[in-house]
Amino acid sequence: MNAHSDTPLEMNSDEVLRVKLEVLRREHRDLDEAITALIDAVHPDQLRLVRLKKQKLALKDQIARIEDRLTPDIIA
Repeated sequence: MNAHSDTPLEMNSDEVLRVKLEVLRREHRDLDEAITALIDAVHPDQLRLVRLKKQKLALKDQIARIEDRLTPDIIA
């Protein structure tokens, strides 16, 4: 069997990070929508709102870390 890295079932670490990044961005958007819906509710659950905002911030931090890993260091 041929062991080429371009087979569909194999991904290098950058590709894995890009997929993870897209998943995290989608989760971040979903949380943003959930927060907006909760704020618009008649009686928003403040505890749940705080938890969702903390979760969204944690996702933002993860996204930033992955973006930093994917962006090459350029010395100007």
